[in-house]
Amino acid sequence: MLTFAKVLLVIVAIALILVVLLQSSKTAGLSGAISGGAEQMIGRKARGFDAVLARFTAGLAIAFIGLTLWVAWLVTHQ
Repeated sequence: MLTFAKVLLVIVAIALILVVLLQSSKTAGLSGAISGGAEQMIGRKARGFDAVLARFTAGLAIAFIGLTLWVAWLVTHQ
């Protein structure tokens, strides 16, 4: 069971990395990071493929955290 969980965790981690790399960069540099966060707070939403990638990224991030906790639990209870 532990081996299965570790393999699944690696697959989700690789998928998460690929999905993050597929996303288009909306800003550049430190000034863009500051203004980009402000634009998201105002309510600008991603459209089309960017919205799908954003939701998929969030799902993979939640799965990654859950799998990490599961693997840690399996390791401690072995």
